[in-house]
Amino acid sequence: MIQRFIELGQGYSDIYELFEIAKHNTHRLQHFIMLRTVIDNQPKASFVVVLHPTTEGKFQPLYVCREGITLSETKANKRVELFEQLANSLDKNIIVLDVKPSTMFSETELYYQHLIGILRMNRYISPLQ
Repeated sequence: MIQRFIELGQGYSDIYELFEIAKHNTHRLQHFIMLRTVIDNQPKASFVVVLHPTTEGKFQPLYVCREGITLSETKANKRVELFEQLANSLDKNIIVLDVKPSTMFSETELYYQHLIGILRMNRYISPLQ
């Protein structure tokens, strides 16, 4: 099985595309994931929509808006609220994980491989076959 992150952007306006992907693929929707991290002393989040693998080809996409959502402990974040509302409307829970930032990796692809390992280890996606 091929599991791959498909980056849509940093999450400013492309999160709406992520939301549309989830809404129009409800039959394949597996998980909503929020990856929290800290970059330059600033709490950030990535939103991930995980779809079930395709029947043909066994490809599992993980659509992501990487580290563009700034988190605040003192005030609500509209993008986080929208992500929570979408998950609720589709009867899904949001899996929240604290991870290393992508800036700790020399290449973005290595970061995504690291995340796939974490998701497999926690059984959120299928193990390597």
